[in-house]
Amino acid sequence: MEFLWLRKICVDACALWSSGGRPYDSAMPDPTPPESALHYSDYLKVNELLALQIPVSEGPEHDEALFIIIHQVYELWFKQVLHELDALNVSLFAGHQHRALATFHRVLTILKVMVAQVDVIETMTPVSFNSFRSRLSTASGFESHQFRQLEFALGHKREGTLRHHEVDPVAHAALSARLRDPSLWDAYLHFLNHHDVDVPVASLQRDVTQPITESEALQEVLVHVYHHRPLLRMVSERMVDLDEGLQEWRYRHVKMVQRTIGMKRGTGGSEGAAYLQATLFRPLFPDLWAIRTSL
Repeated sequence: MEFLWLRKICVDACALWSSGGRPYDSAMPDPTPPESALHYSDYLKVNELLALQIPVSEGPEHDEALFIIIHQVYELWFKQVLHELDALNVSLFAGHQHRALATFHRVLTILKVMVAQVDVIETMTPVSFNSFRSRLSTASGFESHQFRQLEFALGHKREGTLRHHEVDPVAHAALSARLRDPSLWDAYLHFLNHHDVDVPVASLQRDVTQPITESEALQEVLVHVYHHRPLLRMVSERMVDLDEGLQEWRYRHVKMVQRTIGMKRGTGGSEGAAYLQATLFRPLFPDLWAIRTSL
């Protein structure tokens, strides 16, 4: 008698399987009536998405489609990374280590994809790119406000950047908000403090609108964390992974630009590859690199 409940479960399971995954009671209504079903293309706005690639060259030039799509995909990845970084800040401020590590893993995986996409755009030859480059006028990746937001979110803040986006009120407002908000570095310091690490008050109360600068007092604390707090060290190393990942993307971007246009000026009036080179090997979180010689 005590196994009757098990028998009933088995009967119910068999009925569920034989009905194609729906409850065996055919009188129960389908929770998703056909007339209100959500279709793939409607949910993802596929038709609208595929209408956004509008070449400006005559013909148009064959490789312009690749150029547009690659950059639109980058903008989508920037949007997702910003979304994840916002969630990461919340986790760190709350002291949630495991949730933070999961988000770090996702962001680092996206960065790997972003780096790999450079291989795709490098299939476009300099001659091919130059066939439509003049049509871009002053449009330039330098104007990507989402990438500037990404830099701000990671702590690389420069208030002067905002003036390049005054013509776009949406971009200017988003960057202004990022300038005022705590960066990932600030969230990381508060995460350490939440876990009883004696973070210097000056670091915890720093002006979040300013770039990150090195602190010898903080470095002493970080050395202690690395030697005696292995779980916190794990989060610290993910910060370093993120820093290194963005530097890797910058490097691949510089080499791609050099390969495509050499040392020509950028379409937006920047110095092109020369400007991009100046951004290399500048760590986002200098204290986490400075302590390496003391570990």
